[in-house]
Amino acid sequence: MKENYYLEPFIKKEDIQKKVKELGKMISEDYRGEELFLVGVLKGSWIFMADLVREIEVPLEVSFISVSSYVGETTKTSGVVRLLCDIDKPLSNKNVILVEDIVDTGLTLSYLKKLLEVRKPKSFKICALLDKPERRMADIKAEYVGFTIPDEFVVGYGLDYNGYFRNLPEISILRFK
Repeated sequence: MKENYYLEPFIKKEDIQKKVKELGKMISEDYRGEELFLVGVLKGSWIFMADLVREIEVPLEVSFISVSSYVGETTKTSGVVRLLCDIDKPLSNKNVILVEDIVDTGLTLSYLKKLLEVRKPKSFKICALLDKPERRMADIKAEYVGFTIPDEFVVGYGLDYNGYFRNLPEISILRFK
C-alpha cells in the first residue's frame, strides 16, 4: 500500500476489550437458558466475533456469511450488496444474532436481515461493534452496539481499507495526505 495516509488513534485496545466483555455479558443475560446461533459477517467481523463468543456464557454455534458492497480501492460503498458465501446450516427455530463490525449505511444489514429472517429463526438480533448513524440509508438498528461513532472511515480490529489494517489491535481513523 502506498504511504499516502496516516492513522489517527480512535478507540484503544483496552476500551474495545472492555466493551466486548459488556456485550458478551448482556447477550448471556438475555439468552440465559437458551442456545444461540451467531452468524459473523465476513471479513470485517471475525476478530470481534472471536472475542465476543469467548465472553458469551450460553451454548452457541457459529457460522459465517460473506457479502460485498465495496468496489476496488474506495472508502465509499457501491450501494449494491452481493452475497459471496452463505451460511451452511438451517436457522429454523434458532436464536440468531448477526455479528457485524460496523453499521454504516445499513444497506448490507438490511439485505442480510431479510435474507436470514425468511429462514424462520426463533429470534433475530444484530450485534455490531460500531454504529455510524449519520450515514444510515436503510431503516435498520442493532440491538447490541459497542460504540456509536461519527462519520469517519475507520480501520483496525478487523476493519480494513482495501484488505489492509485488519490486524491492528485498536481502531484508528484512516486519513489521506
